[in-house]
Amino acid sequence: MPQEAAKALDTQASTQASAANASTAATPAAVPASTSSTSTAGKTPQQIAQSMIPDDAQYQCFNNIVTNESGWDVTASNASSGAYGLVQALPGSKMASAGSDWQTNPATQIKWGLDYMDSTYGSPCAAWSFWQANGWY
Repeated sequence: MPQEAAKALDTQASTQASAANASTAATPAAVPASTSSTSTAGKTPQQIAQSMIPDDAQYQCFNNIVTNESGWDVTASNASSGAYGLVQALPGSKMASAGSDWQTNPATQIKWGLDYMDSTYGSPCAAWSFWQANGWY
């Protein structure tokens, strides 16, 4: 996604993180039922993403991006750029196209992020390649 220089600067330090390091981030608490559909109740955002991304390699690339962008925090907000959520959509309200619960539902954010990665880069792994080269996607 086109980003302001602030977004690139905020993530510049993250460019040094390797894919191996990215996959070892702490797992957040399970999603409460009140912020997810019945099929995602009690699941972590990572578990939801795994169920939505059947290809292991594509999941790992998606995981790497989300780990670097938000640490799998559904409500992560970048104070300088306004980017929001798991995939740091800019502005976060773009994710409303995937669901009105975009501010709190990881499944909605994951769906939007996957659609964005597929339409912009072709796949999560292509987006991860771009992220590695630029520190943003």
